[in-house]
Amino acid sequence: MSKTPSPSTTAPGPHPADGHDTIRVHGARENNLKGVDVEIPKRRLTVFTGVSGSGKSSLVFDTVAAESQRLINETYSAFVQGFMPTLARPEVDVLEGLTTAIIVDQQPMGADPRSTVGTATDVNAMLRILFSRLGRPYVGPPGAFAFNVASVKASGAITVDRGTKKAEKVTFSRTGGMCPRCEGRGSVTDLDLTRLYDDTKSLAEGALDIPGYKPGGWNHRLYAESGLFPADKPIRAFTEKELYDFLHREPVRMKIAGINMTYEGLIPRLRKSMLAKDREAMQPHIREFVDRAVTFTTCPDCDGTRLNEAARSAKIQGVGIADACAMQVSDLAAWVRGLDEPSVAPLLAKLRHSLDSFVEIGLGYLSLDRPTGTLSGGEAQRVKMVRHLGSSLTDVTYVFDEPTTGLHPHDIARMNDLLLRLRDKGNTVLVVEHKPEVIAIADHVVDLGPGAGAAGGTICYEGTVEGLRAAGTLTGRHLDDRVTLKKTVREPTGTLPVRGATAHNLRGVDVDIPLGVLVAVTGVAGSGKSSLVHGSIPAGEGVVSVDQAPIRGSRRSNPATYTGLLEPVRKAFAKANGVKPALFSANSEGACPACGGAGVVFTDLAMMAGTAATCEDCEGKRFDASVLEYRLGGRDISEVLAMPVTEAEEFFATGEARTPAAHRVLRRLSDVGLGYLTLGQPLTTLSGGERQRLKLATHLTAKGGERAGRSVFVLDEPTAGLHLADVEQLLGLLDRLVDSGVSVIVVEHHQAVMAHADWIIDLGPGAGHDGGRIVFEGTPADLVAARSTLTGEHLAEYVGA
Repeated sequence: MSKTPSPSTTAPGPHPADGHDTIRVHGARENNLKGVDVEIPKRRLTVFTGVSGSGKSSLVFDTVAAESQRLINETYSAFVQGFMPTLARPEVDVLEGLTTAIIVDQQPMGADPRSTVGTATDVNAMLRILFSRLGRPYVGPPGAFAFNVASVKASGAITVDRGTKKAEKVTFSRTGGMCPRCEGRGSVTDLDLTRLYDDTKSLAEGALDIPGYKPGGWNHRLYAESGLFPADKPIRAFTEKELYDFLHREPVRMKIAGINMTYEGLIPRLRKSMLAKDREAMQPHIREFVDRAVTFTTCPDCDGTRLNEAARSAKIQGVGIADACAMQVSDLAAWVRGLDEPSVAPLLAKLRHSLDSFVEIGLGYLSLDRPTGTLSGGEAQRVKMVRHLGSSLTDVTYVFDEPTTGLHPHDIARMNDLLLRLRDKGNTVLVVEHKPEVIAIADHVVDLGPGAGAAGGTICYEGTVEGLRAAGTLTGRHLDDRVTLKKTVREPTGTLPVRGATAHNLRGVDVDIPLGVLVAVTGVAGSGKSSLVHGSIPAGEGVVSVDQAPIRGSRRSNPATYTGLLEPVRKAFAKANGVKPALFSANSEGACPACGGAGVVFTDLAMMAGTAATCEDCEGKRFDASVLEYRLGGRDISEVLAMPVTEAEEFFATGEARTPAAHRVLRRLSDVGLGYLTLGQPLTTLSGGERQRLKLATHLTAKGGERAGRSVFVLDEPTAGLHLADVEQLLGLLDRLVDSGVSVIVVEHHQAVMAHADWIIDLGPGAGHDGGRIVFEGTPADLVAARSTLTGEHLAEYVGA
């Protein structure tokens, strides 16, 4: 008999578990992807490149990351899944080798007034434990330092059944840190009653001047038909009790207009419905009303700290928790390092690591009490990163969406180190990026294209960075592009004086911003650029500020509705077919009756999450079938809305469909680099850079958008999300703007824009309290020659000086 060889004498073969070293994607068809096949190496850094709209996000976020999250969600019970978003399986034939995906994107972090940098990163929680242990005097457990927890005391009798029923008195108390006056918001609101209603009119005459409270609506009927005061009596004639019931009455159930409803005084109702939201999260018409009717002032009881007196009284080495949260994070890190208390040594070590992570990631200038709603997209993404840098998890997939957005070239090197460190812990790192500095550190590059929208969605190149340079793709050809310094710069036509600017960290800055030229405002993240440009330039006549803030609107909003393009298109369809323009609106008479013009049907599944399915009647086209029989230039309205901007620009230029008003808008959209967007794409799917360029195109199209010599355009990183090949097009647009008499001021980190500018204002030298000063004013050539600032050093390196 042959003997089985012993394990020690057998040559060890490869273990089956080691063979799964790639994420294999086969037949990906999400959005514009055309049956993409790709193998992504695990435990490596892979950068996805390509022009905007080429399909990078569709492959990385909508296919790989989405399927990973969906599979994880399916491991939970049906009950738990009911509290999670419903994720549809991506359009893909095969997805193998997936690991847990952690998405670190640029979506806003929520605009609740009580959400701060400290609460979002758990640093606040650690500080609360620290002060509950070491703070003197002792005020209570960690909750006593939480501005989201109110102090509660209650007492009463409960019936206890121990064979015989007996009433026992019980007391309950909870010590929280919330300031009772501002309820942890840090500010109090005063309502100007004259802005809420006209007291010379009665409710029946439409006295209320509040959005959503017009006669006939339910909000209006709640008061007009409550019976607590006469609806036909002028408000100034109300008795004291009637006025109290109208403005301040506590919630009470009563029958109004035959329906059981909860009546509540106007002021508490407005505080709950409108003023409980962060101003930035409000719809434009609500925000305009709030700005008109409400005064926000720092809470006098807590001085804006959000904490009650007891929480503020406890100190560690003379520092209270409110003082710690108001410190710049880099200073707080230094203070925590100076604490030496063995009883909380593990907590201090964790706290030090978290605070050091902030500094490493270029956010040392933030303070923990900074509201998350005020963070930019890039800052929000880096704050989310802080949570993962100390994680013990390995072999997970980290997915980043342009992590260098908002970063100075000096900070990009630190970001690269962090991405490499995540990879070296054994993680798969997937990065969607345009910056050549990040592409250069990739282990593997996947280049999508060749164009955008319908012209993209295929893999143009896979391999190393060196191979990309030689591949001849659009990205490869432009990877080493460098904009040269201009031999001559434009002469200013005047100046915009700023005197004694002190917004945020600015230190009494005096500067004369030249007009009639292209001005770049530069400096490291947190140096005070936005504070100078948005906080100090008077928003007077002719100053147009175009930022990356989300465009307020529903899922029905799209580039055609936002830019006003749909109006001339509807009229052209109506004229060609001899019918009403309203038929060609999916929000009006032409809407599909089954889905109401939404294109999808929402199904409420009670305790489980609702689902959205493409409408079977209109197949997602949003219009009634009869409307689609009307044509213009051989196309129906749904086909026109499915066109990319570049195709629509040709369509409306000549022939039967020639519509000059529509063509003018489309040309502007192409000018700002949005030629790949489809006219009907929901605005909720646009990135920050795309939103800014859409706003810019809308301003340029508006009447008087280029009033010669009078307009000042202020742009905030217009290159965000732009491919290297598109930056040149943007520079051409900025030149045309300036040449037409418009002054352009650009807050920018991209060296191509700096090199192309006529004048540079550099802030610094550092971030937070280390910044806030003008460290250079002059031409780009002078900055390169001086090399006196961080920006100067990097710009000199960029232009090869």
